[in-house]
This record gives sequence, structure tokens and C-alpha cells, in this order.
Amino acid sequence: MTHPSAPLSLGPEQARTRLQELTVIDVRTPAEYASGHLPGAVNIPLDHLRRALPEIRHAAERGDVLVVCASGARSENACKLLAEEGIATATLAGGTGAWAAEGHDLHTPAACATRSAWSMERQVRFTAGTLVLLGLALGLLVHPALLLIPAGMAGGLVFSALTNTCGMAAVLGKLPHNRPRTADLDAALTALRTR
Repeated sequence: MTHPSAPLSLGPEQARTRLQELTVIDVRTPAEYASGHLPGAVNIPLDHLRRALPEIRHAAERGDVLVVCASGARSENACKLLAEEGIATATLAGGTGAWAAEGHDLHTPAACATRSAWSMERQVRFTAGTLVLLGLALGLLVHPALLLIPAGMAGGLVFSALTNTCGMAAVLGKLPHNRPRTADLDAALTALRTR
């Protein structure tokens, strides 16, 4: 890998050819992870990354670490956080979306195959759209000051795009269906320790 301050980005084909030698960490929510992930990936949601630092450091000392998310934005943030801790990692360019678009299989646990989980991006779009529509309706029917709700959403979306962050995703990530069960997180940390 390169110097820890400069995260490397692997394309889907590069990652596929090296998959057996990489430790793959998926930083999406458990629901997103269950909907399909790279074969062998371990799920450590972005907001639990600090808790997993010793295990990730151990995995990085034994070989290269690839950090994955849906599109690449969260994994890039994860790589920056890990670089601050002196852990060199790489991201998957375009995330699982690019991986699947190139025809590579995503692993879906049998227990989760029938359950349809929404990606975080889809949850954010749904929530933002609902708040905009609700704010418009309330602004027209109840009081014009409530039009500040859709205006606030628009401002939040612009800020999100400019900073490549998403406060709404952070909030939605705390909902029960997006949180890892303690047993799942402990199992992921154990898997990293034994690699």
C-alpha cells in the first residue's frame, strides 16, 4: 500500500483479481451490507470504525485492507480516519455499485435474500423528499413560516454536496434497522483478529 495519508483507490477489476489477498471492510449499515456485499467482506459500519481500530490495525499489519461502501464516499471518509491513525488502506472506486455494474457477484446471506433493504442513499432521498413535500403542504395549508422546512432541506442538500458529507445519513444510520447487533459487530471484530 501507499503512505497512510494518501488512500489508494482500486478499480473493481483490480480488486477482483486481488480479492483473496485483501481484507475487505464494508462500512455500510448492516441492512445495506445484508442486501449484498463483496465476497469475504466484514461489516464494520462507519460510525463503529473507531471501536474496531485495534482489529483493523492488526489486519493491516498482516496484509492490504480494502474499505468498501455503496459509492465510495463513506469508504473514502473511513480511509481518511484510518490514515489519521496511521493505518494504510485502499477504497473500491465506485463502491459496490461499480462492482455490481461490472458484473461481479455480490454475496447475499440466504437469510437476507428475501428481505429487501434500502441503501442509505435511498433512505436519504426518501426522507428528504418526504420532508420537502410535508413542509410544502404545511406551508400552504397551515402557516407560510413552515416553508422553512423545504428551504432547510435544500440548504442541507447543497451543504452535503459541497462538503461530501451527509448529516441526514448519520442520523438515519442510528435507526434500529441500520444498527449492527452487538453479536454481529463482535463477530466482525473477531473475524478481523483471526485474519
